[in-house]
Amino acid sequence: MEQTTETTLRTFLEEELARLETEVETIEREGHEALSEASGENNYRDHMADQGTATFSRELDMTLEDNIRESLVAVRRALERMDDGNYSVCERCESDIDEERLKAIPTATLCITCKAAEESR
Repeated sequence: MEQTTETTLRTFLEEELARLETEVETIEREGHEALSEASGENNYRDHMADQGTATFSRELDMTLEDNIRESLVAVRRALERMDDGNYSVCERCESDIDEERLKAIPTATLCITCKAAEESR
């Protein structure tokens, strides 16, 4: 991989890391404020439809939080792989990951062949 491409990708990943860390901090701060809501104490306790809507919203928030945390782990892992010098090496077959794939998905850990095999299972 060209050095300029790796430098560009590192910059992107570092910016993404900062953005995701800020999002996690916000989620954690707001999570403490919403504890009573999560325990079922809400203004609509007598209305089943409103309780269902509140439950759906909490589940959606939890799913989005999980996705953000998973993305944060993937970005940190990609930066560690850059530091270790094996960023563009497939973790399964140890062949090179195509530069275009890394440009499209900077956190990719598998070459396109291994990823396709994984998804076909």
